[in-house]
Amino acid sequence: MPAVATDMTTHIKTYVGLMSGTSMDGIDAALVSFVQGALTLHALRTLPYPPDLRARLERLSQNQGTPDEIGEVDHQLGHLFGEAASQVIESSGIPLTDIVAIGSHGQTVRHQPKGISRFSMQLGDPNMIAERTGITTIADFRRRDMAAGGEGAPLVPAFHRAFFGSLTEDRCIINIGGIANITWLPHKDPEQASGFDTGPGNALMDAWCHDQTGRHFDEEGRWASKGQVDEALLADMLTDGYFTAPVPKSTGKEKFNLSWIRTMLARHPGTSAVDVQRTLLELSAQTIAQQLPTASEGKLYICGGGVNNLALMDTLAAACPQYDIESTQALGLDPQWVEAAAFAWLAKQTVEASSGNLPKVTGARGKRILGALYQP
Repeated sequence: MPAVATDMTTHIKTYVGLMSGTSMDGIDAALVSFVQGALTLHALRTLPYPPDLRARLERLSQNQGTPDEIGEVDHQLGHLFGEAASQVIESSGIPLTDIVAIGSHGQTVRHQPKGISRFSMQLGDPNMIAERTGITTIADFRRRDMAAGGEGAPLVPAFHRAFFGSLTEDRCIINIGGIANITWLPHKDPEQASGFDTGPGNALMDAWCHDQTGRHFDEEGRWASKGQVDEALLADMLTDGYFTAPVPKSTGKEKFNLSWIRTMLARHPGTSAVDVQRTLLELSAQTIAQQLPTASEGKLYICGGGVNNLALMDTLAAACPQYDIESTQALGLDPQWVEAAAFAWLAKQTVEASSGNLPKVTGARGKRILGALYQP
């Protein structure tokens, strides 16, 4: 496995990765270099979204917005992504001439990977990022894969294979953001690496917690821990066709949202709010565990915000006792920064005219160079 290190002073060529996931809580910015197979984090910064912007993004993800609002939010996010990049660069002390490119995922507000007119929409105008920073910006990573027949997601498994693969043990990387996804890395044949979105990670728990308490998330799963699993409700939730759909597959908040919860609750009236929260936590754990490879051995490594939900981690461990579970910190990379680092790496792949997708994961017809370049 390539080494992962942290260093605050360097003069080697670096890349900035900008990531905002389905939790829609802010922008993670990481300044990263890749030298001789080693990944080094030089500076890190998180820029939270203002509450009003976060609320607008949630509405847009539910098709509750006009073209004018989409344009306004795209512009506003472009400024914020540019600010996040500038802040992480300034904090590093690394000269702009040492930064090759910025890789910006943008903020997904709609992901429709099926049907004739499949698309994925990320906001955060990369022109604004390039103008704000004076650095080549690479964005729109998903649609090139979709043009080749893929789902455009998940993209991070290619990064997982490059930096978390092992020659001695099978590994499964589980990213638990708003949506959860897994990457299976068999040690005997790296080309057989696979992955997909399993369904809700934190999205449903966060949506219900905010609706019922006003808090955007259930810290450490404490509220859920006070409730009991409603087995009938859980069984009904598990009948959703997404969980048994064949791969490739990917999803988002356009499906797993507060409306989805309310549809389920309409068939199970009287369930207490705290029991709903506990049941949603169980759903996330069970749908991850049930879709893991049926391997007799291997290790699970967790990344993403879900790693901080201690109740979820305990429930996941109980649901798959055949696996040892650790965070990606055990592999040398803080679980909070995996995705930002991944988009720095994807930017590097684009600059070097190398592919960034795994066709076995996305369903694309072949490997493709991802992203569009926006020159300063």
